[in-house]
Amino acid sequence: MNVLDRFLRYIAVETTSDESSTTCPSTKGQLTLGNILVEELKALGLEDANMDANGYVMATLPSNINTDVPIIGFIAHMDTAPDLTTKNINPRIIKEYDGGDITLNKELEIVLSPTDFPEMSVYQGQDLIVTDGKTLLGADDKAGIAEIMSAVAKLVENPDIPHGTIKIGFTPDEEIGRGADIFDVEKFGADYAYTLDGGPIGELEYESFNANNPKLTIHGRNVHPGYAKDRMVNSMDIMMELHAMLPVAEKPQYTSGYEGFFHQTHIQGLVEQTTTGYIIRDHDRNKFEARKQLLVDAVDFINKKYGEGTVDLEMKDYYYNMGEKIEPVFHIVDIVKKAMEDLDIEPIIKPIRGGTDGSRLSYMGLPCPNIFAGGHNFHGKHEFVPIQSMEKAVDLIIRVISEFAKG
Repeated sequence: MNVLDRFLRYIAVETTSDESSTTCPSTKGQLTLGNILVEELKALGLEDANMDANGYVMATLPSNINTDVPIIGFIAHMDTAPDLTTKNINPRIIKEYDGGDITLNKELEIVLSPTDFPEMSVYQGQDLIVTDGKTLLGADDKAGIAEIMSAVAKLVENPDIPHGTIKIGFTPDEEIGRGADIFDVEKFGADYAYTLDGGPIGELEYESFNANNPKLTIHGRNVHPGYAKDRMVNSMDIMMELHAMLPVAEKPQYTSGYEGFFHQTHIQGLVEQTTTGYIIRDHDRNKFEARKQLLVDAVDFINKKYGEGTVDLEMKDYYYNMGEKIEPVFHIVDIVKKAMEDLDIEPIIKPIRGGTDGSRLSYMGLPCPNIFAGGHNFHGKHEFVPIQSMEKAVDLIIRVISEFAKG
Protein backbone atom coordinates (compact mmCIF):
# COMPACT_ATOMS: atom_id res chain seq x y z
CA MET A 1 0.00 0.00 0.00
CA ASN A 2 1.16 3.52 -0.73
CA VAL A 3 0.42 6.50 1.51
CA LEU A 4 -2.83 7.29 -0.34
CA ASP A 5 -4.13 3.73 0.01
CA ARG A 6 -3.35 3.74 3.71
CA PHE A 7 -4.98 7.12 4.25
CA LEU A 8 -8.19 6.08 2.51
CA ARG A 9 -8.27 2.87 4.53
CA TYR A 10 -7.87 4.67 7.84
CA ILE A 11 -10.44 7.40 7.23
CA ALA A 12 -13.04 4.70 6.54
CA VAL A 13 -13.02 4.00 10.30
CA GLU A 14 -15.07 6.42 12.39
CA THR A 15 -12.86 7.58 15.26
CA THR A 16 -14.48 10.79 16.54
CA SER A 17 -13.50 11.29 20.18
CA ASP A 18 -16.07 12.15 22.86
CA GLU A 19 -15.28 14.59 25.65
CA SER A 20 -18.28 13.41 27.69
CA SER A 21 -16.93 9.85 27.85
CA THR A 22 -15.06 8.66 30.94
CA THR A 23 -13.35 5.75 29.18
CA CYS A 24 -10.00 5.63 27.42
CA PRO A 25 -10.23 5.65 24.53
CA SER A 26 -13.41 7.68 24.59
CA THR A 27 -14.92 5.87 21.58
CA LYS A 28 -14.76 2.26 20.34
CA GLY A 29 -13.84 3.22 16.78
CA GLN A 30 -10.37 4.16 17.97
CA LEU A 31 -9.85 0.60 19.16
CA THR A 32 -10.98 -0.63 15.75
CA LEU A 33 -8.39 1.51 14.02
CA GLY A 34 -5.77 0.55 16.60
CA ASN A 35 -6.28 -3.13 15.87
CA ILE A 36 -5.91 -2.48 12.14
CA LEU A 37 -2.63 -0.66 12.75
CA VAL A 38 -1.26 -3.38 15.01
CA GLU A 39 -1.98 -6.03 12.38
CA GLU A 40 -0.33 -3.93 9.67
CA LEU A 41 2.74 -3.34 11.83
CA LYS A 42 3.04 -7.04 12.59
CA ALA A 43 2.69 -7.83 8.89
CA LEU A 44 5.63 -5.48 8.29
CA GLY A 45 7.69 -7.52 10.75
CA LEU A 46 7.45 -5.30 13.85
CA GLU A 47 6.93 -8.24 16.16
CA ASP A 48 6.33 -6.29 19.36
CA ALA A 49 3.45 -4.25 17.89
CA ASN A 50 0.67 -4.03 20.45
CA MET A 51 -2.27 -2.01 21.69
CA ASP A 52 -2.88 -1.73 25.41
CA ALA A 53 -6.26 -1.68 27.13
CA ASN A 54 -6.43 2.11 26.82
CA GLY A 55 -5.94 2.15 23.06
CA TYR A 56 -2.27 3.18 22.86
CA VAL A 57 -0.48 1.49 19.96
CA MET A 58 3.29 1.02 20.15
CA ALA A 59 5.84 -0.84 18.05
CA THR A 60 9.59 -1.03 17.44
CA LEU A 61 11.59 -1.21 14.23
CA PRO A 62 14.98 -2.59 15.37
CA SER A 63 18.20 -0.89 14.31
CA ASN A 64 20.04 -2.21 11.27
CA ILE A 65 23.35 -0.50 12.10
CA ASN A 66 26.08 -1.27 14.61
CA THR A 67 26.69 2.27 15.83
CA ASP A 68 25.01 3.67 18.93
CA VAL A 69 22.59 6.42 17.85
CA PRO A 70 19.56 7.99 19.55
CA ILE A 71 16.29 6.07 19.56
CA ILE A 72 13.77 8.15 17.62
CA GLY A 73 9.99 7.97 17.86
CA PHE A 74 7.21 9.04 15.52
CA ILE A 75 3.74 9.67 16.92
CA ALA A 76 0.28 10.47 15.53
CA HIS A 77 -3.22 10.37 16.99
CA MET A 78 -6.06 8.09 15.93
CA ASP A 79 -9.06 10.19 16.94
CA THR A 80 -10.72 12.93 14.95
CA ALA A 81 -12.23 16.14 16.30
CA PRO A 82 -15.79 16.15 17.68
CA ASP A 83 -16.58 19.30 15.68
CA LEU A 84 -18.02 17.26 12.80
CA THR A 85 -18.64 13.57 12.19
CA THR A 86 -16.25 11.16 10.50
CA LYS A 87 -18.98 8.59 9.88
CA ASN A 88 -19.42 7.61 6.24
CA ILE A 89 -16.68 9.84 4.85
CA ASN A 90 -16.90 10.12 1.07
CA PRO A 91 -13.49 11.36 -0.08
CA ARG A 92 -12.92 12.56 -3.62
CA ILE A 93 -9.60 13.10 -5.39
CA ILE A 94 -9.30 16.23 -7.49
CA LYS A 95 -6.64 15.33 -10.05
CA GLU A 96 -4.31 18.11 -11.16
CA TYR A 97 -6.24 20.84 -9.37
CA ASP A 98 -6.83 23.74 -11.76
CA GLY A 99 -6.76 26.53 -9.19
CA GLY A 100 -10.47 27.29 -9.20
CA ASP A 101 -13.46 26.56 -7.01
CA ILE A 102 -14.19 22.96 -6.02
CA THR A 103 -17.84 22.10 -5.49
CA LEU A 104 -17.90 19.73 -2.56
CA ASN A 105 -21.65 19.30 -2.46
CA LYS A 106 -23.87 20.70 -5.18
CA GLU A 107 -27.11 19.97 -3.34
CA LEU A 108 -25.95 21.74 -0.16
CA GLU A 109 -24.11 24.44 -2.14
CA ILE A 110 -20.85 23.81 -0.30
CA VAL A 111 -17.80 25.10 -2.18
CA LEU A 112 -14.08 24.95 -1.40
CA SER A 113 -12.83 28.18 -2.90
CA PRO A 114 -9.45 29.96 -3.09
CA THR A 115 -11.43 33.13 -2.44
CA ASP A 116 -11.98 31.88 1.10
CA PHE A 117 -8.81 29.78 1.33
CA PRO A 118 -6.14 31.51 -0.80
CA GLU A 119 -3.48 28.96 0.16
CA MET A 120 -5.19 26.56 -2.26
CA SER A 121 -3.43 28.30 -5.13
CA VAL A 122 -0.11 26.84 -3.95
CA TYR A 123 -1.36 23.39 -4.94
CA GLN A 124 -2.38 24.10 -8.52
CA GLY A 125 -1.47 21.06 -10.61
CA GLN A 126 -1.41 18.75 -7.59
CA ASP A 127 -3.93 16.12 -6.49
CA LEU A 128 -6.20 17.14 -3.62
CA ILE A 129 -8.31 14.85 -1.44
CA VAL A 130 -11.51 16.61 -0.36
CA THR A 131 -14.76 15.80 1.46
CA ASP A 132 -18.34 15.83 0.20
CA GLY A 133 -19.10 18.70 2.58
CA LYS A 134 -20.92 16.52 5.10
CA THR A 135 -18.05 15.23 7.24
CA LEU A 136 -14.50 15.87 8.25
CA LEU A 137 -11.89 14.33 5.98
CA GLY A 138 -9.81 13.04 8.90
CA ALA A 139 -6.40 14.22 7.70
CA ASP A 140 -5.99 15.40 11.30
CA ASP A 141 -4.39 13.08 12.05
CA LYS A 142 -4.85 10.06 9.81
CA ALA A 143 -2.58 11.69 7.26
CA GLY A 144 0.10 11.56 9.95
CA ILE A 145 -0.64 7.91 10.66
CA ALA A 146 -0.52 7.00 6.96
CA GLU A 147 2.79 8.82 6.55
CA ILE A 148 4.43 7.09 9.51
CA MET A 149 3.15 3.68 8.42
CA SER A 150 4.34 4.26 4.85
CA ALA A 151 7.79 5.31 6.09
CA VAL A 152 8.06 2.15 8.20
CA ALA A 153 7.05 0.04 5.19
CA LYS A 154 9.68 1.75 3.05
CA LEU A 155 12.40 1.06 5.63
CA VAL A 156 11.36 -2.58 5.88
CA GLU A 157 11.30 -2.98 2.10
CA ASN A 158 14.66 -1.22 1.71
CA PRO A 159 17.02 -2.66 4.34
CA ASP A 160 19.92 -0.85 2.68
CA ILE A 161 18.62 2.40 4.21
CA PRO A 162 20.56 2.71 7.49
CA HIS A 163 18.56 3.49 10.60
CA GLY A 164 18.79 3.23 14.35
CA THR A 165 16.01 1.86 16.54
CA ILE A 166 12.70 3.50 15.59
CA LYS A 167 9.67 3.67 17.88
CA ILE A 168 6.13 4.06 16.57
CA GLY A 169 3.26 5.38 18.70
CA PHE A 170 -0.40 6.05 17.95
CA THR A 171 -2.48 7.71 20.65
CA PRO A 172 -6.20 8.05 21.35
CA ASP A 173 -8.20 11.15 22.29
CA GLU A 174 -5.70 13.88 21.38
CA GLU A 175 -8.52 16.08 20.10
CA ILE A 176 -10.13 16.21 23.55
CA GLY A 177 -6.86 16.93 25.32
CA ARG A 178 -6.22 13.43 26.70
CA GLY A 179 -3.80 11.97 24.16
CA ALA A 180 -0.82 11.86 26.50
CA ASP A 181 -2.72 11.30 29.76
CA ILE A 182 -1.49 7.73 30.24
CA PHE A 183 1.14 7.50 27.51
CA ASP A 184 3.89 5.28 28.93
CA VAL A 185 7.06 7.20 28.05
CA GLU A 186 9.29 4.58 29.68
CA LYS A 187 7.66 1.74 27.74
CA PHE A 188 7.90 3.74 24.51
CA GLY A 189 11.63 3.98 25.08
CA ALA A 190 12.62 6.80 22.72
CA ASP A 191 15.22 9.48 23.37
CA TYR A 192 13.40 11.98 21.18
CA ALA A 193 10.20 11.88 19.16
CA TYR A 194 8.23 13.80 16.57
CA THR A 195 4.50 14.14 16.19
CA LEU A 196 3.21 14.14 12.60
CA ASP A 197 0.28 16.39 13.41
CA GLY A 198 1.00 19.68 11.69
CA GLY A 199 -0.73 21.44 8.83
CA PRO A 200 0.64 22.51 5.44
CA ILE A 201 3.86 21.19 3.95
CA GLY A 202 6.94 22.70 5.56
CA GLU A 203 5.50 23.32 9.01
CA LEU A 204 7.94 22.62 11.81
CA GLU A 205 6.87 23.60 15.29
CA TYR A 206 8.69 23.36 18.60
CA GLU A 207 6.72 25.97 20.55
CA SER A 208 3.11 25.60 21.64
CA PHE A 209 0.56 27.42 23.71
CA ASN A 210 0.18 27.05 27.44
CA ALA A 211 -3.40 25.89 27.85
CA ASN A 212 -6.19 26.01 30.41
CA ASN A 213 -9.86 25.12 29.86
CA PRO A 214 -11.99 26.86 32.51
CA LYS A 215 -15.57 25.78 33.13
CA LEU A 216 -18.06 28.10 34.83
CA THR A 217 -21.48 27.49 36.36
CA ILE A 218 -23.56 30.60 37.09
CA HIS A 219 -26.41 30.21 39.56
CA GLY A 220 -29.49 32.38 39.32
CA ARG A 221 -33.00 32.44 40.77
CA ASN A 222 -36.09 32.13 38.65
CA VAL A 223 -39.30 33.92 39.57
CA HIS A 224 -42.38 34.53 37.43
CA PRO A 225 -41.47 37.63 35.40
CA GLY A 226 -44.63 39.37 36.52
CA TYR A 227 -43.41 39.23 40.12
CA ALA A 228 -39.67 39.35 39.46
CA LYS A 229 -38.74 42.82 40.73
CA ASP A 230 -35.96 42.55 43.32
CA ARG A 231 -36.37 38.77 43.31
CA MET A 232 -35.22 37.34 39.98
CA VAL A 233 -31.54 36.71 39.40
CA ASN A 234 -30.97 35.90 35.73
CA SER A 235 -27.91 33.70 35.40
CA MET A 236 -27.63 34.48 31.67
CA ASP A 237 -27.37 38.21 32.40
CA ILE A 238 -24.62 37.53 34.92
CA MET A 239 -22.76 35.34 32.45
CA MET A 240 -22.85 38.13 29.86
CA GLU A 241 -21.67 40.66 32.45
CA LEU A 242 -18.74 38.45 33.36
CA HIS A 243 -17.88 37.79 29.73
CA ALA A 244 -17.83 41.54 29.05
CA MET A 245 -15.07 41.89 31.65
CA LEU A 246 -12.65 39.98 29.42
CA PRO A 247 -10.63 41.83 26.73
CA VAL A 248 -12.74 42.16 23.58
CA ALA A 249 -9.74 42.28 21.23
CA GLU A 250 -8.11 39.19 22.70
CA LYS A 251 -10.14 36.52 20.94
CA PRO A 252 -8.89 33.93 18.43
CA GLN A 253 -10.34 35.81 15.47
CA TYR A 254 -8.30 38.90 16.36
CA THR A 255 -4.96 37.32 17.26
CA SER A 256 -2.05 35.58 15.54
CA GLY A 257 1.56 34.51 16.04
CA TYR A 258 2.57 34.63 19.68
CA GLU A 259 -0.58 36.48 20.79
CA GLY A 260 -2.73 34.68 23.33
CA PHE A 261 -6.49 34.76 23.73
CA PHE A 262 -9.67 34.01 25.65
CA HIS A 263 -12.14 31.90 23.68
CA GLN A 264 -15.67 31.15 24.84
CA THR A 265 -16.43 27.70 23.45
CA HIS A 266 -20.03 27.05 24.49
CA ILE A 267 -23.01 28.40 26.44
CA GLN A 268 -26.05 26.62 27.79
CA GLY A 269 -28.39 28.71 29.85
CA LEU A 270 -31.70 29.28 31.56
CA VAL A 271 -32.62 31.91 34.12
CA GLU A 272 -31.88 29.48 36.96
CA GLN A 273 -28.49 28.28 35.75
CA THR A 274 -26.02 28.91 32.94
CA THR A 275 -22.95 26.86 32.11
CA THR A 276 -20.17 28.06 29.86
CA GLY A 277 -16.63 27.14 28.99
CA TYR A 278 -13.50 28.92 27.80
CA ILE A 279 -10.09 28.06 26.56
CA ILE A 280 -7.26 30.30 27.69
CA ARG A 281 -4.09 30.21 25.60
CA ASP A 282 -0.75 32.02 25.59
CA HIS A 283 2.79 31.12 24.57
CA ASP A 284 4.35 33.19 27.35
CA ARG A 285 4.00 31.48 30.75
CA ASN A 286 3.76 34.76 32.69
CA LYS A 287 1.09 36.13 30.37
CA PHE A 288 -0.71 32.80 30.59
CA GLU A 289 -0.81 33.01 34.38
CA ALA A 290 -1.99 36.63 34.14
CA ARG A 291 -4.85 35.57 31.85
CA LYS A 292 -5.97 32.94 34.32
CA GLN A 293 -5.81 35.46 37.15
CA LEU A 294 -7.91 37.94 35.16
CA LEU A 295 -10.71 35.37 34.92
CA VAL A 296 -10.37 34.53 38.63
CA ASP A 297 -10.60 38.24 39.47
CA ALA A 298 -13.70 38.63 37.29
CA VAL A 299 -15.37 35.70 39.05
CA ASP A 300 -14.43 37.13 42.46
CA PHE A 301 -15.95 40.48 41.49
CA ILE A 302 -19.20 38.86 40.39
CA ASN A 303 -19.39 36.79 43.58
CA LYS A 304 -18.89 39.89 45.71
CA LYS A 305 -21.54 41.76 43.75
CA TYR A 306 -24.20 39.03 43.67
CA GLY A 307 -23.19 36.87 46.63
CA GLU A 308 -20.72 34.07 47.24
CA GLY A 309 -21.45 30.95 45.22
CA THR A 310 -23.06 32.83 42.34
CA VAL A 311 -20.29 31.60 40.04
CA ASP A 312 -18.43 28.31 40.41
CA LEU A 313 -15.14 28.19 38.52
CA GLU A 314 -13.16 25.06 37.64
CA MET A 315 -9.74 25.50 36.08
CA LYS A 316 -7.27 22.93 34.79
CA ASP A 317 -3.99 23.36 32.96
CA TYR A 318 -3.84 20.94 30.03
CA TYR A 319 -0.35 21.50 28.64
CA TYR A 320 2.53 23.95 28.60
CA ASN A 321 4.77 25.47 25.96
CA MET A 322 6.97 22.60 24.82
CA GLY A 323 9.63 25.06 23.67
CA GLU A 324 10.90 25.21 27.26
CA LYS A 325 11.82 21.51 27.04
CA ILE A 326 13.03 21.44 23.42
CA GLU A 327 15.40 24.42 23.59
CA PRO A 328 18.05 22.38 25.49
CA VAL A 329 18.03 19.73 22.73
CA PHE A 330 17.49 22.06 19.80
CA HIS A 331 19.54 19.87 17.48
CA ILE A 332 16.42 17.72 17.02
CA VAL A 333 14.78 20.72 15.34
CA ASP A 334 17.88 21.53 13.29
CA ILE A 335 17.97 17.96 11.95
CA VAL A 336 14.43 18.26 10.60
CA LYS A 337 15.15 21.70 9.15
CA LYS A 338 18.17 20.36 7.28
CA ALA A 339 16.22 17.32 6.08
CA MET A 340 13.51 19.62 4.71
CA GLU A 341 16.04 21.74 2.89
CA ASP A 342 17.65 18.63 1.40
CA LEU A 343 14.23 17.66 0.01
CA ASP A 344 13.55 21.16 -1.35
CA ILE A 345 10.87 21.76 1.26
CA GLU A 346 10.85 25.31 2.58
CA PRO A 347 10.82 25.09 6.40
CA ILE A 348 8.03 27.09 8.02
CA ILE A 349 9.15 27.35 11.64
CA LYS A 350 6.48 28.92 13.78
CA PRO A 351 4.70 28.44 17.10
CA ILE A 352 1.69 26.13 17.17
CA ARG A 353 -1.44 28.09 17.91
CA GLY A 354 -2.71 25.07 19.77
CA GLY A 355 -1.10 22.00 21.21
CA THR A 356 -0.24 18.47 20.26
CA ASP A 357 0.55 15.31 22.17
CA GLY A 358 4.11 16.56 21.90
CA SER A 359 3.34 19.47 24.23
CA ARG A 360 2.47 17.08 27.04
CA LEU A 361 5.08 14.47 26.17
CA SER A 362 7.87 17.04 26.24
CA TYR A 363 7.04 17.72 29.89
CA MET A 364 6.88 13.97 30.55
CA GLY A 365 10.52 13.59 29.54
CA LEU A 366 10.18 12.99 25.80
CA PRO A 367 11.14 16.11 23.77
CA CYS A 368 8.74 16.06 20.87
CA PRO A 369 8.55 18.75 18.13
CA ASN A 370 5.74 18.70 15.58
CA ILE A 371 6.09 18.11 11.82
CA PHE A 372 3.58 18.79 9.05
CA ALA A 373 1.13 16.12 7.97
CA GLY A 374 0.01 18.19 4.99
CA GLY A 375 -3.65 18.95 5.64
CA HIS A 376 -5.61 22.19 5.59
CA ASN A 377 -8.81 23.45 7.23
CA PHE A 378 -8.82 20.89 10.01
CA HIS A 379 -11.98 20.43 12.10
CA GLY A 380 -14.33 21.51 9.32
CA LYS A 381 -16.07 20.38 6.16
CA HIS A 382 -13.60 22.26 3.95
CA GLU A 383 -10.72 20.05 5.07
CA PHE A 384 -8.38 18.87 2.31
CA VAL A 385 -4.94 17.35 1.90
CA PRO A 386 -2.66 17.27 -1.16
CA ILE A 387 -1.41 13.77 -1.93
CA GLN A 388 2.00 15.18 -2.84
CA SER A 389 2.32 16.72 0.64
CA MET A 390 1.74 13.33 2.24
CA GLU A 391 4.31 11.78 -0.06
CA LYS A 392 6.82 14.48 0.90
CA ALA A 393 6.13 13.80 4.58
CA VAL A 394 7.05 10.14 4.04
CA ASP A 395 10.29 11.20 2.38
CA LEU A 396 10.99 13.59 5.25
CA ILE A 397 10.57 10.91 7.91
CA ILE A 398 13.06 8.71 6.05
CA ARG A 399 15.52 11.58 5.68
CA VAL A 400 15.30 12.50 9.37
CA ILE A 401 15.91 8.88 10.35
CA SER A 402 18.91 8.77 8.01
CA GLU A 403 20.35 11.92 9.54
CA PHE A 404 20.16 10.45 13.04
CA ALA A 405 21.74 7.22 11.75
CA LYS A 406 24.90 9.18 10.86
CA GLY A 407 25.52 9.62 14.59
